[in-house]
Amino acid sequence: MSSDNQWSADEDESQLSRLARKSRDSPFVPVGIAGFVTVVACGLYKLKYRGNQKVSIHLIHMRVAAQGVTVGVLTLGVLYSMYKDYIRPRFFGVTKK
Repeated sequence: MSSDNQWSADEDESQLSRLARKSRDSPFVPVGIAGFVTVVACGLYKLKYRGNQKVSIHLIHMRVAAQGVTVGVLTLGVLYSMYKDYIRPRFFGVTKK
């Protein structure tokens, strides 16, 4: 196996440094995770005040909202990446770094 294999894990890399590296590579992933956690936290807080709504229905609504936030943020990340890689260099003459 070659030493330049990008799929092999570094043995010296800690979880925190790995998260920091991946956050630099795709900054919208941590934003999506934060949005997911926020929606779940708000949903669990509102679970106490749901009224006569069934718990299963409340949890389904919470799951759909959390997935929607995560997919929305990742979609914005893809659109920003496309803008940065294709639109900005073509129309504004800015080169990739």
